[in-house]
Amino acid sequence: MTIKPIKTKKDYQNALNRLEKIFDAKKGSPEGDELEILGILIEKYEDEHFPIGFPDPIEAIKFRMEQLGYNQTDLAKVVGLKSRASEILSKKRKLTLEMIRLLHDNLKIPTEVLIQTYQLAKPSH
Repeated sequence: MTIKPIKTKKDYQNALNRLEKIFDAKKGSPEGDELEILGILIEKYEDEHFPIGFPDPIEAIKFRMEQLGYNQTDLAKVVGLKSRASEILSKKRKLTLEMIRLLHDNLKIPTEVLIQTYQLAKPSH
């Protein structure tokens, strides 16, 4: 087992190829240990070179509402008013700090997601 840091695209591809070969290795075996270490190195390389950003805050709210079976009325109970919930979902109103706290506490959406910037909808004439 020769393990080294993944520094280049070639190193990355070689690590993926090796990972594929030993994918079914038994835990605790030498190949199983190699599999575990390779997985960590590949994850580190991918996090540095292929970062995944946070989702749009409003899309995250909609997704979480869908998961919970919530509708706009349920969201209104969290943010205060049905009209406010409608304006948030249609991106006509920005989230305030208080709304972010309420959404985090009630819907368990990470604050890191909710504080992301997003564009308000253009007013229609």
